[in-house]
Amino acid sequence: VGESARDAVCGMADGDVVVLENVRFNAGETSKDDPERGAFADHLAGLGDAFVSDGFGVVHRKQASVYDVAQRLPAAAGGLVRREVSVLRQLTDNPQRPYVVVLGGSKVSDKLGVIQNLLTKADRLLIGGGMVFTFLAAEGNEVGKSLLEADQLDVVRRYLSEAKTAGVEIILPTDVVVAPEVSAEAPSRVVSVDAIPSDQIGLDIGPDSTRAFAGKLADARTAFWNGPMGVFEVPQFATGTRAVATALSRIDGLSVVGGGDSASAIRLLGFRDEDFGHISTGGGASLEFLEGASLPGLDVLED
Repeated sequence: VGESARDAVCGMADGDVVVLENVRFNAGETSKDDPERGAFADHLAGLGDAFVSDGFGVVHRKQASVYDVAQRLPAAAGGLVRREVSVLRQLTDNPQRPYVVVLGGSKVSDKLGVIQNLLTKADRLLIGGGMVFTFLAAEGNEVGKSLLEADQLDVVRRYLSEAKTAGVEIILPTDVVVAPEVSAEAPSRVVSVDAIPSDQIGLDIGPDSTRAFAGKLADARTAFWNGPMGVFEVPQFATGTRAVATALSRIDGLSVVGGGDSASAIRLLGFRDEDFGHISTGGGASLEFLEGASLPGLDVLED
């Protein structure tokens, strides 16, 4: 955003496009200090006459090129951001039912807010991935060497109780694939969730759970998925993720893949983007949207 950038912009002819260096190379982009971030935004705003925000994957971040520039120039949402918001609002504003949400990935702590909000909106929550072992432990199961967030056990127990009161199904695996280590060569086996050996790691949902999850998705009219069911990068632990993707691709309704690792998984496993109703470009942003959280990059456009 220095003199060379200004010279390039000043020399533009009709139809020219100037691409700046990655803004995150500048400390002002992500600074928590408002004046420092604002100073960088002043430089960016000085290069144009209007601002179009089209990076949905960062609208949940209060950063110079997302939030502050929009306060300094006439601003509007681009086509991608408008489409993302339009689709995600179908999940939050009177979704067609049954509304089924599949959550996976490593940490339950990353999804506490969205789980809390979905307890009043979804009909079913299917839980897999590394985060499921905190749920299983909350129900009294030993989880061996599997990922466990012990400091979240009380929160998870409360969610399980609230879901029961609200009439929302929380479906957990009944069997899992375990191995002594995360490796393509590691010997793996299927065990019941109440019989996970102390020296094993849960790395995927098991075949009974895979069939059960697919069945719970079969009649969905609205479905949202964020987070793989296992370590999908290793073929022997990818079955659960593949099964969820297959079931999601077959529903007679709106299917939304919530970006991040889920989007990476479907492409790695050979699915096409058009197999699903919508693949979000924002993993964290889509979760925070469903959580009902304030998204600075959207709020500033609405203001």
